[in-house]
Amino acid sequence: MTGETPRPRRFDPERRARIIDAVLGLIADEGVAGTSHRKVATRADVPLGSMTYHFASMDELLREAFSRFTGAVIDRFEVRLAAARGIDEARLAVADIIHEDVFTTRDDVVLTHELYALAAREPAYRELISEWMRRSQEALGRHFAPDIAREIDALIEGLTIHRALGSGGLDRERTLDAIHRLTAVDS
Repeated sequence: MTGETPRPRRFDPERRARIIDAVLGLIADEGVAGTSHRKVATRADVPLGSMTYHFASMDELLREAFSRFTGAVIDRFEVRLAAARGIDEARLAVADIIHEDVFTTRDDVVLTHELYALAAREPAYRELISEWMRRSQEALGRHFAPDIAREIDALIEGLTIHRALGSGGLDRERTLDAIHRLTAVDS
């Protein structure tokens, strides 16, 4: 022994969450392809070695980050639909989901599309998308028949993409009209 006192370990209970925040921010800025352990560690202000302490691989980190992201999106979705009382409020809730809750930021748009790209190639990410769709359709199923819930889920998906990436604004009244046409059989 040299008589030196060991340096105390820095207690950082938020480190794991900071790493996940950093990876989501980095993906939003540079895409999955531009994301590396080193960049994430720098952005999270953590030692590079703590990356492998908390996550065995970049794939594990990406899956956990995307899982948290999709969970937050679906939580907003479920809260909105749970508050609806009756078919008319459920229809309005769907319009609110499209116009207010999904893709609320540019980062949401990028993260969602980066996840879709990964899911197209990797089964583990398809499982995340499948769980997202299952929970969405389950929430919609509180108000609509299962086949209608699937169709509304697809409508939400398509219209949010059009709203986020299209050149013109999406008119809320046209959205409500589409929702009414899809759900007329439930009335």
